[in-house]
Amino acid sequence: MMRILVTNDDGISSVGLIELAKAVKDMGEVWVVAPATQCSAMSQRISVFGEIILKRETDFPVEGVRAYSITGTPADCVKVAIMNVMPEAPDVVFSGINNGYNVGIDIMYSGTIGAAKEALVRGIPAIAFSNTMNGSFDIIREKLADIAKDLLTRPIEKYALWNVNFPGCAPGELKGILEDRRPEGRSYYETEYVPTENPDGTITLAVTGDPVLKAGEGSDTLAVVNNYISIGKVRSGVLEDGVFE
Repeated sequence: MMRILVTNDDGISSVGLIELAKAVKDMGEVWVVAPATQCSAMSQRISVFGEIILKRETDFPVEGVRAYSITGTPADCVKVAIMNVMPEAPDVVFSGINNGYNVGIDIMYSGTIGAAKEALVRGIPAIAFSNTMNGSFDIIREKLADIAKDLLTRPIEKYALWNVNFPGCAPGELKGILEDRRPEGRSYYETEYVPTENPDGTITLAVTGDPVLKAGEGSDTLAVVNNYISIGKVRSGVLEDGVFE
């Protein structure tokens, strides 16, 4: 039976994590190790000082799944799962389902992608899944398991992971699946920092941003904004260069 590790960057209580565990629980033996709190945009950051608290989550709402939380990062989750939780290393790591697209330059910051890349470091195949911000899971419930099963049958380079993004549309508006999508050359959200000067001389910067609705042909961003499921690869340049061979 395939051993599956499910993790994320939105935290152990996130709806996306629960939906992912539900979607893949019949594919094998599922273990969940996720951050205790929100850890978005941590990329592949790991903890190198202090302590990490590991907790068994006895009330995780997916039957038959063993779940744990840690006070660490998404990449820590993969490391701790392999070294301290699972009796054997997983056959695959599923990361997500992220609350917000992981397309374009955003993949460089993403903790969802960071956890999947940590799996690659350890020679474990990985798939990252993301949804539109605060979106419905109707399409995901219909499509995710079949997509995951299909991707696991395909050859992929040891330095690459699959990156799957689901569009924010109703099932009846879904146009299909676009594969071999390349990352768009900019972030999905154009971040701005709106300043407010405080009486003590400091400045508060409010972080905001609007989504980018235009993107280049063949890109992951263009796929999702046009109501397609986007499938592409994310490569680790360090692993691709053969440092660990």
